Amino acid sequence: MAFVIEDDGSDEQTAVRLYEKLITEEKVDAVIGPYSSPITDAVADVTEKHRKLMIAPMAAATSLWEKGRRYLIMLISPIEVSPEGVLDLAARHGLKTLAVLNEDVLVGKAAAKGAIALAKKKGLELVFSESYPKGTTDFSGILNQVKAAKPDVLMTASYVLDDLVAITRQMRDLDLNVKMLGSPLYVALPDYYQRLGKSAEYVYSGSLWEPGLPNPGNQEFVTAYEQEFNRAPGPQSVNAYAGCQLLVEAARRAGSLDSDKLREALLTLKTKTVLGDFAIDERGFQIGHKAIAIQWQDGKQVVVWPDALASGKPRFPTPPWSQR
Repeated sequence: MAFVIEDDGSDEQTAVRLYEKLITEEKVDAVIGPYSSPITDAVADVTEKHRKLMIAPMAAATSLWEKGRRYLIMLISPIEVSPEGVLDLAARHGLKTLAVLNEDVLVGKAAAKGAIALAKKKGLELVFSESYPKGTTDFSGILNQVKAAKPDVLMTASYVLDDLVAITRQMRDLDLNVKMLGSPLYVALPDYYQRLGKSAEYVYSGSLWEPGLPNPGNQEFVTAYEQEFNRAPGPQSVNAYAGCQLLVEAARRAGSLDSDKLREALLTLKTKTVLGDFAIDERGFQIGHKAIAIQWQDGKQVVVWPDALASGKPRFPTPPWSQR
């Protein structure tokens, strides 16, 4: 099996052009999806047109699998359920009220919608919910509205690290205190702590993967990656590797690289990759993989949910900024 690798520069139109080229000129048998749900959504129109299977390791918005596509395979748990661990911990600790901020884009809106639905199930009252435009840098106005609402929990639903860093800094500047501050996913990135230092302490995040999880091959992958690149792998690297694992296993089971045969093999495949559980329904939608929750403690990501995988206990409640 040979790889053809292209760089779309995280540009939707470039990605569409490159996938068209890969299929029609390079004559590839199958493709691995690009980064982000919006770009995967655009590219999926190309792969469906050409009836080429695409494993999507970086797309988590449920709406992509509600369009009747046949050849799009989801790898990671839906973004809508990634806040579950943080909100479950909030409910367990007796917290009552939630505020949600989200970037006004596909993934931000999906994550906010999921957080609000999960909070309702867990008995948390929504006291504030607001979207902000893409490219916002000054969050003081919206954060002052949050402060007035006095929520126990604030969920920041964005996949732009700059936003999450700016919101946390400006919360400190405004002395906005909550008992739990969390994000559906991206606060778990190492860069979040590197940029904020101790201001990142106590913050929670959903996470698709952690290096210490007991998934088959996980430790070997982390070791090999660190030897190759002299740094720890990020979740995007793990997702892509897991996608390749699945493609190889599907080809082995199908004895073919025909898209329909690969799809049939994946529909019946229930397995564990370095990322965790994999199983899909008839739509190609992920039903096996589950997000976990971490908290930043002493500069480290500590798994605090679910109990079966926890490497430490939550440090609760978050102390006021003035006491840190």
